[in-house]
Amino acid sequence: MKFSLILRSPGTLKRSEARACLAANLALPGAGSLAAGRPVGYAQLAVAFAGLIISLVTGIPMLEWAFANFARLTDPASPDPLGVLWELWLHMRWPLAGIFIFAIATVWAAATGLRLVSKAPKEGVPPRIEPER
Repeated sequence: MKFSLILRSPGTLKRSEARACLAANLALPGAGSLAAGRPVGYAQLAVAFAGLIISLVTGIPMLEWAFANFARLTDPASPDPLGVLWELWLHMRWPLAGIFIFAIATVWAAATGLRLVSKAPKEGVPPRIEPER
C-alpha cells in the first residue's frame, strides 16, 4: 500500500464521496478535508492535535491532583467552599482549554464537510417501481 501526502485535485466530488469526507472530518478533524483535496485540512488537523496534546499533558496531572484531594473536594463541611471551587478551577482550566480548542477544530471541520456535501451534485433518482396489477 502506498501512502502520499500530496492532495488530490480539489474538483467536484460525488455526493457519496462528500458524505464520506464529512464523516471523516467528524472522526478526525481535517482528515476529510484532506481527502477532498482541501489544504485547510492541514490547519484543522494541527488545531485538533494541539487541543488533544494540551488536554493530555495538563489533564493527567489534574486527575492525579483530583484523586489525591478527592476527600477534601467532596467534603460538605468545608470551611471555604468557594476556595475549593477556585482551586478546582485552577487545576481544570488548561485541560478545559484543550477540549475547547479540539471542539473548535471539530466544528470547523464539520462546517467544511457540510460545505462539501452542499456543493456536491445530487445523484440521480432511482427508478420508480410500479406495483403489479
